Amino acid sequence: MRAPLQFVLDFFTGGDPAMPAAPSRVPAAMPMAQPSESNQAGTPTNRPPLGGLPMPESTGFTHPAANRHALLHGMTVSFLFERARRRSIGFLVGAEGLVVRAPSWVTLREVDAAVQEKGAWIVAKLQQFKQRQTEQFQQAIVWTHGAEVPFLGGTVQLCVLQHGMPLQEVSPDVQRLPVSVPPGASTTQVREVAEAWLKKQARQLFEQRLEHFAPLLGVRWSKLSLSSANTRWGSARNDGHIRLNWRLIHLPVSQIDYVVVHELAHLREMNHSPRFWETVGEVMPDYAQRRKALKQAPMGLAQD
Repeated sequence: MRAPLQFVLDFFTGGDPAMPAAPSRVPAAMPMAQPSESNQAGTPTNRPPLGGLPMPESTGFTHPAANRHALLHGMTVSFLFERARRRSIGFLVGAEGLVVRAPSWVTLREVDAAVQEKGAWIVAKLQQFKQRQTEQFQQAIVWTHGAEVPFLGGTVQLCVLQHGMPLQEVSPDVQRLPVSVPPGASTTQVREVAEAWLKKQARQLFEQRLEHFAPLLGVRWSKLSLSSANTRWGSARNDGHIRLNWRLIHLPVSQIDYVVVHELAHLREMNHSPRFWETVGEVMPDYAQRRKALKQAPMGLAQD
């Protein structure tokens, strides 16, 4: 198995005159959860208040343990900042997103400046990583008759019906994903029709799960939109508008339910504070296990 792809960049700053110094001016910062200086010797312990921030949907990147944010080339990048025993500021782009590590003598102002200076590199690598993850998942599906397509943690068998052509056989023991296309249709056309079917199934299921969990949490949602984002599973707005990634339909219902509960809980707590996680736990005591399973899903997206 190929090792997970990671992008690493070291950014030197400070005492050595041979090393480029971080710029002295820092662009206006976005609202962020800043770790106190008394806690900078180790990894920040407080959960970051990310839920409900004016974070652009589908145009940002979020590390699941993020505690700082930056606006880089029009994209919100929420990253994990850690203190480490090292000589420089380091940037690591991996499966969960961006991690920035810096020695204790580098100020937070210098860290933010370094992030801004390396913004183009950071955004490019985040986009490259997410694109690769999405392509790897999509390439696993061969959009031809008889192919197995992930569906609710299992599979459905692609049944391609060509207009005016005899019905091709598929296994009678599996659920079918019917696709009706003209003779000679390309695999791209087959994929588009199949995805339309999957999106229809996703909307119906998501609405059912929202209706089930909303009363249990004492909240009301106003609108459901399907998302095709490459960076997150879902999001919620103060007005009750819920966005859920249609690709959740590939995953088990237990993981779909976690995302639904997560977003509905944001209608009570627009953050990721301890109170937010207590709210999630009210109706889903095993949310931590479901969250871990979701993070290991093939698409590799982040929760808001």
